[in-house]
Amino acid sequence: MKLREIMTPDPLTLLPDTSVKEAITLFLDRQIDGAPVLNENGEFMGLFTKTHIYRMIIQDKDLNRPVAEFMNRQISLGHPDDSIESHLHPGIGRLPITDGNKVVGIITRTDLAEAFYSSFKHISTELETVINSTHNLIVAVDRDGIVTTFNRAAERVLGIKAEDALGKKVVDLFPTSGLLDVAQTGNVEPLQKLMLNNRLFMSNRTPIYKQGQIVGAVAVLQDISEIENISRELEYSKEINRELDAIIDSSFDGLYIADGNGLTLRVNKAFERITGINANQFLARNVIDIEIEGIVSQSVSALAIKKREPVTIIQEMNNGRTTLVTGNPIYDVAGNVFRVVCNVRDITELNLLKQKLEEVRNLSQHYVNELRTLRLQYTGSSKIICNSKIMKDFLGMVIRLSQFDSTVLIRGESGTGKELIAEAIHNNSMRKDKPYIKVNCGAIPENLLESELFGYDYGAFTGAKKEGKLGFFQLANEGTIFLDEIGDLTFNLQVKLLRVLQNKEITKVGGNKSIPIDVRIVTGTNRNLLELVEKKLFREDLYYRLNVVPIHIPPLRERKDDIPPLVGHFVQLFNRKHKLNKKFSPEVIELFIKYDWPGNVRELENLIERIMVISTKDILTRVELPSYLADAILENKSEISVSGIMPLQEAVADVEKQILEKAYAQYKTTRQMAKQLKVNASTIVRKAAKYGISAAHPFDDQP
Repeated sequence: MKLREIMTPDPLTLLPDTSVKEAITLFLDRQIDGAPVLNENGEFMGLFTKTHIYRMIIQDKDLNRPVAEFMNRQISLGHPDDSIESHLHPGIGRLPITDGNKVVGIITRTDLAEAFYSSFKHISTELETVINSTHNLIVAVDRDGIVTTFNRAAERVLGIKAEDALGKKVVDLFPTSGLLDVAQTGNVEPLQKLMLNNRLFMSNRTPIYKQGQIVGAVAVLQDISEIENISRELEYSKEINRELDAIIDSSFDGLYIADGNGLTLRVNKAFERITGINANQFLARNVIDIEIEGIVSQSVSALAIKKREPVTIIQEMNNGRTTLVTGNPIYDVAGNVFRVVCNVRDITELNLLKQKLEEVRNLSQHYVNELRTLRLQYTGSSKIICNSKIMKDFLGMVIRLSQFDSTVLIRGESGTGKELIAEAIHNNSMRKDKPYIKVNCGAIPENLLESELFGYDYGAFTGAKKEGKLGFFQLANEGTIFLDEIGDLTFNLQVKLLRVLQNKEITKVGGNKSIPIDVRIVTGTNRNLLELVEKKLFREDLYYRLNVVPIHIPPLRERKDDIPPLVGHFVQLFNRKHKLNKKFSPEVIELFIKYDWPGNVRELENLIERIMVISTKDILTRVELPSYLADAILENKSEISVSGIMPLQEAVADVEKQILEKAYAQYKTTRQMAKQLKVNASTIVRKAAKYGISAAHPFDDQP
């Protein structure tokens, strides 16, 4: 405890010339018996107390004399942050407290007594609280066997109130306690069984020493009946666990149980049979680690923990089996996931599941087909890669346009990604949570396209399903339908599509009932529809219905800043898809940028995949490129030029460098270059080194 906690702050102070009589008056008014004396600067000089007054009266001194003549000057001083213990010694009546040269408080014997009384009372209360809070019984006696401590646990278990036990002889209350013997002999008796009030306890009895003398004994008791109850509960729990293990192992379906952190707790025998994996490969391991190692394709336990709801997935096992796995999270009383129980069913051997899957509606099947197509093409990624300003501005316009429900006509050359733009429009629209259907009008035979778009009723034609079929427009209800290659639509279907746009309804093939629909229509084409209208190959009224909001996707040759990130994306994609580790040299990227890409992004993607799977090298250089690409680049850059007026020698060097670069791009050997440029092959090598033109492939100098 610090002095500042018990001192009286801002005490009454006296000046050196204050008379004793004035001091007496102040002492009586303030009911104090002493005060520090300060000089005019407020610095401590001494201490004047009532003892000085008594002496003056006895000695018949003049009370009008100043206190400075009688005060004590040799006085101990304290600091507010000093501990009380450092100032506890005889002779201290009052202790001025100073901070620097300033008096900030004073402490008297009364202050010290009150502080120690308060501290003692606090410690005593804390000790009593600790003793009464312990679960074990505590009974203490003095040297004569009189009970001095009897905690609440003893009251509860022994059925005696503390006030009825304290001060009584322990042999009268508990004749078999043995505490009096311990208090008199000093023998320690640990871990002894003891019977009190017909209850069996395990006791530790120990003598209490004070200044080397035995002053009593204390017993700490544990009710053994609680341990016996725990033992019985433990045996019951073991029995429950054995029954649970038997039930789990009797299940035909595989069962997999993990805790709330994904740590595997148990698997049953059926799980081992279905997966072909020994349980030891899973137990005490985290489901994330198991997924990373590829033992399972995806962990349903991890998904259930993350989503906090039941999850069902198709899981591919290492042994080639396909399983239907459902993970169910189990919550504790606090609402936290503390277990995940997974049911694993082998669907490769279940005909029943096959029958149910055949009954899935056409919309689900359509989604499955679309997902498979995307997985084959993009290995799960369908993002639009762009870096150029023109494409970023275009995508910004697409995002803004998506917020409105207008009909959109996407125009663009083949391979520019019209289907991705259509999907982006849907995913950023108010219909994003509703179906998205993509239809290539040029890829479906004319005689099937109508039934695919509008569906058919029972008996519409030979071979039709008796339950009929939903068309793409019905499957896309409340969502978006993308009609790609709309220019290939026949005149007959153009009329029916116009009716959908005008009346928002369809009629199935073989049916006579109009079905209302709510679908946003997005179309795409690489043809000039206006020219088709002029040639009477496309209905003018349908053209204007579709052309409400036309957008044009820039071709790749107009956004060549997108080529490097696209190359990086496709290289990463095909490395992952084909398990390769290849990359293109920087000069190949430069050649890609110089090429005009008439087939746009699709041509770039196909060329990259072809080069990567055909070449045996890890670093792909321009020698791997097809000859048509180099020829096309040379045609696009056939002129040799210099940038303005410059010294003739520099101009000659610039033109010479350009000619060599073209020769390196067109020919594969130095002999061929030398023949065309009419110089020696050594001259070609020397000048290429001079201008920093490096060979992209090992030259073949054979004639």
